[in-house]
Amino acid sequence: MEGDSSQEQEIAPTMKAGTHPYLEEIVSHTPDALIALDQHFHVLDLNPTASTILGWSAEKAIGRGCTEVLHCRNLNKMELCGTSSCPLVRVLQLKQALPNEELIIGDTCEVSASVTPVDVGNNELHIVFTTRDMSALKVANRVRANFVSMVSHELRTPLNSVHGFIDLLSQGHMGELNQEQLKYLQYTQEGVQQLIAIVEDILFMTRSDVGQFEIKQQEINFRVVAKQVVSSMEPQARKAGVVINKEIPMPSPMLYADPQRMKQVLNNLVANAIKFTPPEGTVTIRARPYNKDFVMISVTDTGYGIPEEDHQHVFERFYQSNHTSQSRMGGYGLGLSIAKLIVEQHGGSINFESSHKEGTTFYFTIPAFKKQRG
Repeated sequence: MEGDSSQEQEIAPTMKAGTHPYLEEIVSHTPDALIALDQHFHVLDLNPTASTILGWSAEKAIGRGCTEVLHCRNLNKMELCGTSSCPLVRVLQLKQALPNEELIIGDTCEVSASVTPVDVGNNELHIVFTTRDMSALKVANRVRANFVSMVSHELRTPLNSVHGFIDLLSQGHMGELNQEQLKYLQYTQEGVQQLIAIVEDILFMTRSDVGQFEIKQQEINFRVVAKQVVSSMEPQARKAGVVINKEIPMPSPMLYADPQRMKQVLNNLVANAIKFTPPEGTVTIRARPYNKDFVMISVTDTGYGIPEEDHQHVFERFYQSNHTSQSRMGGYGLGLSIAKLIVEQHGGSINFESSHKEGTTFYFTIPAFKKQRG
């Protein structure tokens, strides 16, 4: 196909014909790589940036297969060419654009790609592959993540020291305290514990961003996990005037999960439910088989519900609702993001249902333990 003049003539409807001179200048000088392909995955045209990134001149690339020129892999360096995960295959099947696909193209270039189908008539589609080099951004993000992690780590040590000294004071090791002093010391302890929780969550997220997040799956009894979480959350629930219930079948579901991470997910969901439930409300933890591979776990509250306009943002990091009943509750917006990350690392999924002033249910799936795993 190389050097075939009929192939080169097909370029026109995709990138050149009918364009104004200034558009041709944009295509020629944009820092984004632009590659046009036909529906048989042959290269029709590419701009100078694409030539530089891929190491192919336009003359040599035109007419060749995208496997040879683009050589797409995912970020785990797995070959995508010829698989159902190939973005070009998916675009042709769906007949709609794919935005923000993170890929490796050429030898080592990490890019964010948008893949757009273009109808050129005669029941034929061409594909425009637009990529932006993400290497420099990823380095900057890594530096930022390492900085945040370092600062968070340095904060944790003095905070733990303060926590320990407050414990010593509260227990009377430095002399007997009256009730009012103990009350104010308790307020101080709660503030320190909140700061420690924030630091731990930020450390968790930054470590996961740089690939240092691991899960250690083993057989765990969900009833035991739920009991531990309820015990730890009971003081917070009592203070808020909320009752925590458990509805767990017998025998208890056995999970194949990291016990510490599972407690973290459940703790975050229960804490969130308590925060948004008015006095005399309830929070209920439930579990049931979902299918032969997964168990469904849910946390239901009788709280304010999540406003419709906030639904799409619920799992975003640091998202804060502007809704009056939500915003006065405070928080820093990481608990649900962390829960989602942990659940998905286990191969499960998480979602929610909510009705205004009737409450919210968060539910997620987690692998069931199977004896053959042992």
